[in-house]
Amino acid sequence: MIKCVKFENFTAFQELEIGLSPGINVFTGENSTGKTHILKTVYAGCEISKSRKGFAEKLTKVFLPSGEHTGRLVKRSPGSSNGFVEIQRVLNQNKNAVIRLSISNHTKSPEGAKISGAYKTWSEEPIESVYIPVKDMMANAPGFRSLYSLRDIHFEEVYADIIDRAFLGSLKGPMDAGRKKLMNILQKAIDGRVVIKNEEFFLKNKHGELEFTLVAEGLRKLVLLWLLIQNGTLTSGSVLCWDEPEANLNPRLMRTVVEILVELQRMGVQILISTHDYIILKEFDLQRIENDKIIYHSLFRDKETNEISISSTLEYEKISPNAIDDTFADIIDRDIAREMRGSLK
Repeated sequence: MIKCVKFENFTAFQELEIGLSPGINVFTGENSTGKTHILKTVYAGCEISKSRKGFAEKLTKVFLPSGEHTGRLVKRSPGSSNGFVEIQRVLNQNKNAVIRLSISNHTKSPEGAKISGAYKTWSEEPIESVYIPVKDMMANAPGFRSLYSLRDIHFEEVYADIIDRAFLGSLKGPMDAGRKKLMNILQKAIDGRVVIKNEEFFLKNKHGELEFTLVAEGLRKLVLLWLLIQNGTLTSGSVLCWDEPEANLNPRLMRTVVEILVELQRMGVQILISTHDYIILKEFDLQRIENDKIIYHSLFRDKETNEISISSTLEYEKISPNAIDDTFADIIDRDIAREMRGSLK
């Protein structure tokens, strides 16, 4: 489990520390407040525990700064500057492990970065992790993996990673009750199941097999969840980072998405999502029960310094500031005002 992530002069953040829930972490905030940066950083830290890649290399590939110049991840300021990112996790027997990446804006490559902390211990207990980006890649899967491995193409590594996760084979042995429950919910929602042929995904139901290029992009999100649960990527102890799950998704399906995420949390999956959507936010509030572990993190710019700050709460009603609620309240107020103007004519 990832316990805490800390930034100093790193990407959008001057100084920020975030304590994470072992269950669900919902990040809200206006554009350019760093929600995606937090998810990518946590994912990179988790992924290297299994792939054994260098932390600096993975962060560089995930963020993909211009020319893969690692020093460009330092927060922009005049002259020379230094920054770091630090991730703390809880290992078995409640032991803590910390890794830190320190760089300057002159660090040209991952090899020039400084890594400190319990790097060896970090990899002794690998974390299964997945990052779902906003843009769908499943319809583009055929040939993408070989192209990405052989050619220098300008794609953040999260896109190649998610395709690799989707192609994993099924876990051996019988499926546990929790995963069966989730698979049934998803199969009902997508009206079928997924088959893979020659690196191409198909949605198979009573009408036949439909290639992913013909499947609605919103439904592909549910299909991807089906694959990740079916192949065991999302099991107890794993970490899911999902950037804007509401993108291209019909509001009717958001209830199903939140239901799946809440159930995954109950199975022991740690989840980080970013959202701009009121329905997603409110569904977590409606579906939450007593023992669910959900924290809402609101990112905002401090009015005095203009730097990014964070406010975290366990209660939906106490999210502050809440740009999503404020925007919907403004729409209602404007609608009422229009109706009042019309009634006075």
